Amino acid sequence: MNNNEHWEETGWYEPLRSTPAATSVPRKKARRGWTPGRVLGAIALVMLFIVGSSLAFATPYSASADDLAGGRSKGQNPFSGWDGSFGKNDETPQADGDGSLPENWADFFENYYETIQEDVANIDIERAELPIDFELELQETGADELSLQALYIDCAPSIVGISAYQGEKDGYSWGTGVILSPDGLILTNTHVIDESDHATVTLYNDEVYPARLVGADAISDIAVLKIEAEGLHPAAFGQSGQLRVGDPVAAIGNPLGEEFRSTLTNGIISAIERGVNYNGRTMTLLQTNTALNEGNSGGALFNMYGQVIGITNMKMMSSYSSIEGIGFAIPSATVRGVVEALVREGEVRGRPAIGITVGAIPENAVSHYELPEGLYISAVSEGSDAEKQGILPGDILTAVNGTPVKTTDEVNALKSEMKVGDTMQFTIWREGEILEFTVALVDTNDIYGK
Repeated sequence: MNNNEHWEETGWYEPLRSTPAATSVPRKKARRGWTPGRVLGAIALVMLFIVGSSLAFATPYSASADDLAGGRSKGQNPFSGWDGSFGKNDETPQADGDGSLPENWADFFENYYETIQEDVANIDIERAELPIDFELELQETGADELSLQALYIDCAPSIVGISAYQGEKDGYSWGTGVILSPDGLILTNTHVIDESDHATVTLYNDEVYPARLVGADAISDIAVLKIEAEGLHPAAFGQSGQLRVGDPVAAIGNPLGEEFRSTLTNGIISAIERGVNYNGRTMTLLQTNTALNEGNSGGALFNMYGQVIGITNMKMMSSYSSIEGIGFAIPSATVRGVVEALVREGEVRGRPAIGITVGAIPENAVSHYELPEGLYISAVSEGSDAEKQGILPGDILTAVNGTPVKTTDEVNALKSEMKVGDTMQFTIWREGEILEFTVALVDTNDIYGK
């Protein structure tokens, strides 16, 4: 959210949280006419809305701590949850109550960055036996597009409901899944089953099966479940790389709970390879204007040939102003690699991690405290080579491999060219002293879990 706490940049298509609730009878409100006081009040409210809306879009970031390990971290910033592209590099420092900065720069950063490490999806569902012999084929498009009616008839049986439970607690999380194989492999989002210890899958024909966990990857938000069933109707997957902006698409999912299972909505591809930053990790997603809501998590985005070209997982939203038609889906090209890794090993390996959490330093903090330009290190991951080599929270990273850096994108660009085991040279400023460290990249799972 911004400083007015009205704007929320992007968030999961949340699994619907269902809890028992007492039933109440709505009371009708008496209608009252417009009095002069009400007219003035309405005008004032409109003016407040205009001002508030402009602030919602213009207010810059307070801060964003970006985790260069590939794990999940949350920095203190005005866009809670997902920190997207609005005002991305225009950080505004937090001041003391009198409007001045703290006397000590360390105190400033302690308040400026409030980092919470979310290093692993906490899933205790019984595990399926691995490896599983399965390959996800991405098919070429057909010759003729389907009507929406024909698409729904062909594809709806491939969409399931996912119910995730936590212990003996009342209620459950409700999301969507996609059938991968006739013998019961089910694809969904990791966040649908996070914090759960058992789950069930509800088929299109209302049959319910207990599910075991094949594997879950928090970084890509892809998970695979297994149910003991035969003769299921698996979805066909298409090639997301062949999409163009403006292509028509349709989604089938379970918004707002079991009552609205197998809902069909349609729209277009609004953007391709949209980079959405989630707490330091950039997810490359498809953008669509197709209507999606809570409960659509893990659902399918189809092309008009009836092929899954994306798995819906987040949307742009606001609790203050109306935002419609900005949703996102994980491309099928990404899904394929993650699924095949999960069915083989239950995890995805080979992604390099540095193991430091960094954030940009505001310009007025640089001048006020006479700090070097660079990135503030707010956390160092336990078990990383960065920790072993002696890099500390509070250090300032000024250069990587001899190249000055001021944004996390610059560091990630250098890291993306390397693999696990490669080394990077870090120039660190610490209390006026310049230090050099050689740090080996490690596998993300070795320090952050799955």
